[in-house]
Amino acid sequence: MKKVNFIHLRSKLPLLLLVFLLTFSTTIYSQDAAADNAAAGGDVAAGEALFKANCAACHKLDKKAVGPALRGVGDKFDRDWLHKWIRNSQALIASGDAQAIKLFEENNKAIMTAFPALSDADIDDILAYVDQPKAEPAPAAAGAAPADGTAASGGGSVSNTLVIGALALIFLLLVIMLYLVTNTLKRIAEANGVVYEEKEKGTPIWKAFVQNQFLVLVFTVFLLLAAAYFGFGYMMQVGVDQGYAPVQPIHYSHKIHAGDNQIDCNFCHSSARKSKHSGIPSLNVCMNCHKNISEVAPETATEEYSKEFYDGEIQKLYKAVGWDAENQEYTGKTEPVKWVRIHNLPDFVYFNHSQHVTVAGIACQTCHGEIQEMEVVEQFAPLTMGWCINCHRETNVNLATNEYYAKIHEELSKKYGVEKLTIAEMGGLECGKCHY
Repeated sequence: MKKVNFIHLRSKLPLLLLVFLLTFSTTIYSQDAAADNAAAGGDVAAGEALFKANCAACHKLDKKAVGPALRGVGDKFDRDWLHKWIRNSQALIASGDAQAIKLFEENNKAIMTAFPALSDADIDDILAYVDQPKAEPAPAAAGAAPADGTAASGGGSVSNTLVIGALALIFLLLVIMLYLVTNTLKRIAEANGVVYEEKEKGTPIWKAFVQNQFLVLVFTVFLLLAAAYFGFGYMMQVGVDQGYAPVQPIHYSHKIHAGDNQIDCNFCHSSARKSKHSGIPSLNVCMNCHKNISEVAPETATEEYSKEFYDGEIQKLYKAVGWDAENQEYTGKTEPVKWVRIHNLPDFVYFNHSQHVTVAGIACQTCHGEIQEMEVVEQFAPLTMGWCINCHRETNVNLATNEYYAKIHEELSKKYGVEKLTIAEMGGLECGKCHY
């Protein structure tokens, strides 16, 4: 009686399922790629936001303002040329471009602001917005796509969901057919006296995976992309010191001073109201109070910070300023206090405390957190560019007791058609405001 090896279908089901998942993923990826390519012309909604942030100060869609009306500008000029013109019109003029020179002269040689930070996709989004026909009530197009996502163009197209469902059904039918064929072959073999032996153990999945070059290639590509993604995410954290709370040479409790005793932040950081920097208060400001306060109240002590600890920190202050507490006089022997800076913006970033504290009336807690509750000060906000820009987009202009802003708010609110004006609409997104 002849013996043959028989590999049962069940041992291959995991591999078949893996092949199906890869096929399904490839189909989805192809659809996503097609959708991305279809959207390459620009996102109208994103273009509207970019237009309002960058262009609306000088341009309107349907009538001339500082610059010409922009409705349909994408149909008048080459798209690549527009990319160069918008990024740096003066550089294009200097290169001798005839079209750029003609446009410059037609507009009374008004110099257009350069926007080097705008990507090609950003510019395409803006062009998609300005190239829209003027809004008019119109009946729904006969060939408009139905709400269920099926395509109506051509009359014979079917939805992607239906195609994927059909593929899944075909795969299931193939599995069932293979199972039935296997059982039929087993019965024929037994009828002819052929004895088969099932393999007790199939090929390990890892071994089958290693032997399949296609799967190894796909896995390697996925691994490299994942490594790049997480590596980029990690590198983007460089310079972001949110949560940084260094130990200072003299312990200063904002909880006691700004919280329990309700001392105004501007009493110590007085320069925040009138200069770019908030400033580190000089030790004589501390001595205004601590010349007479040489120890803390017992109820101030906590499990972590005892009364003796706080009293010792006051003695460090006395030593630094050269104060003799017993004789109530200065000795003249001083020592510098090497404070550790907590909030530190890059050198290429301009930030003015007085503009925010005095003019805008922004509370210190907006950027620094609940400082009155901090025993040890830490960096509350990430202080990234995106964080600042979001604040400018969401914060309304403070009109209280400010006639200048009341007047400009009235003019710009009519221009933008809004009741409240944000910092962004006042020019708070212009690069030169923070980078110069």
